[in-house]
Amino acid sequence: MSDTRHDVRLSVNGVGHDVSVPARRLLSDALRHDLGLTGTHVGCEHGVCGACTVLLDGRPVRACLMLAVSAVGCEITTVEGLARDDGSLGPVQQAFAECHGLQCGFCTPGFLTTITAGLADNPTPTHEECRDMIAGNLCRCTGYQNIVRAVERAAELIAEEGEAS
Repeated sequence: MSDTRHDVRLSVNGVGHDVSVPARRLLSDALRHDLGLTGTHVGCEHGVCGACTVLLDGRPVRACLMLAVSAVGCEITTVEGLARDDGSLGPVQQAFAECHGLQCGFCTPGFLTTITAGLADNPTPTHEECRDMIAGNLCRCTGYQNIVRAVERAAELIAEEGEAS
């Protein structure tokens, strides 16, 4: 196996990072190990659980299935990038806190990024659309009811922000 490294520039949460990675370094590993952004969790390493979901140019992707070199030229948003500029919780994060949408928290970063993208596409989802929005993410603790409620609450918070602007 080759030890060839590639110097790449990754744009993560609005900040450029120059890193040297092996050709087969997964994006999840580059985020966690090379950049120290440990909010992106790795659960199944097969793209099934959704814990590693990040946004790539606003679209949810499984970071455990994508090579870091494939993300060059894209804007990557991790769970750390969902907070507001002043460090306060973003609307999806706030909704999770208000609605008790987490228990152990392992799956939460993937849900937060997935829901952020889902609400960008559909800011006024029905209850069933909220359930569909999170269908690709697995949680072993909550039973999903509070997570679905958090999606609904996040949509309300985003709408309130829009009205206030």
